[in-house]
Amino acid sequence: MAKRRRLETPSSEDLTKIDAEFRRETPSRPAAPIAQVAADAAALAPTLDPATRAEAARDKTDAERMRAAEAEGLLIREVPLEEIDADAMVRDRMALSEEDLLELRLSIAEHGLRLPIEVFELSEPSEGRRYGLLSGYRRLMAYRYLDQLNKSDRYARIKALVRPRQTIDVAYTAMVEENEIRASLSHYERGRIAVIAANQGAFTNVEAAVEKLFSSASKAKRSKVRSFALVFEELGDMLAFPEALTERRGLQLATALRGGAEQRFRIVLEEGKPTSPEEEWTLLELVVTEADEMPRKPKRMGRPKMSVPPAGWHGRDMLQTSTGVTIRRETDGRGYLLRLEGKTLTSDAMETIMLQIRNLLEADGKG
Repeated sequence: MAKRRRLETPSSEDLTKIDAEFRRETPSRPAAPIAQVAADAAALAPTLDPATRAEAARDKTDAERMRAAEAEGLLIREVPLEEIDADAMVRDRMALSEEDLLELRLSIAEHGLRLPIEVFELSEPSEGRRYGLLSGYRRLMAYRYLDQLNKSDRYARIKALVRPRQTIDVAYTAMVEENEIRASLSHYERGRIAVIAANQGAFTNVEAAVEKLFSSASKAKRSKVRSFALVFEELGDMLAFPEALTERRGLQLATALRGGAEQRFRIVLEEGKPTSPEEEWTLLELVVTEADEMPRKPKRMGRPKMSVPPAGWHGRDMLQTSTGVTIRRETDGRGYLLRLEGKTLTSDAMETIMLQIRNLLEADGKG
């Protein structure tokens, strides 16, 4: 039988030797740089003079403000042109005046860009494009033109406010508001962007798009936007010069379209093939005139008037008064009901009737 070995508790001297040997064989792990910096700063803090401590506090406050401003999109950055997708959103403005663009290019070349553009981070960047253009389309186009002319990198980057990521309806609203303030959109452009925004899912329908995009406009102006939205929906693919439509002409088209003239418009435009705004309107006016001359359905002027029966009793349960009030007697499982109808009935009249009924019933009770 094997003899059991007796275990003995190590002495304090043995434990010290074991610990020393363990430390020699285990490499020490250096502290993280940021942790070391924080530790050094904490160690030095009590020894700093008041002025230095105040400056450090200001630096900390400034850093916090900087981070907050960046998160809210209030900091101006210089963004490379190739990282901006100008077509991330369908633009509300259809045509750019070459004269205005030339003036803008000359101004930027001489004085620089006075106002930054606005961009937002794309949720899915592609082909090196990290940002979508929110506002400043003309400024971006002018910068790209100047960049192509100059071999230097002077116009390779543009000043921009990088707005936080936002939903598409908010982005469309911001774009429309910016253009309305700087250069008012045409009636057709307003209707067009409302339809496009709705079709892209930014709004549930065109009506909601108009209400949101032009919320600050008057009720009459929103009504006009809806009319031009109808013109774009029905004839947008056929019109060659839609931006030339005046308010009056656009409303005439919308009226004819509501009357069912869409097919006639399309036939006339297809056969006529206009080459100028006036030629196009001449063709459209033919259909508008035809629609105006068509017999109109008589308008329904509310509910038909009900004939009032003559005063007196009509059966046992209906009484017609000379003032036009009808009193009907009805019953249910709990008793009798009196139903009173008539334009002359008011709250005061009903209160008087209730008092008379009370007096009548109380008098009957005494008898």
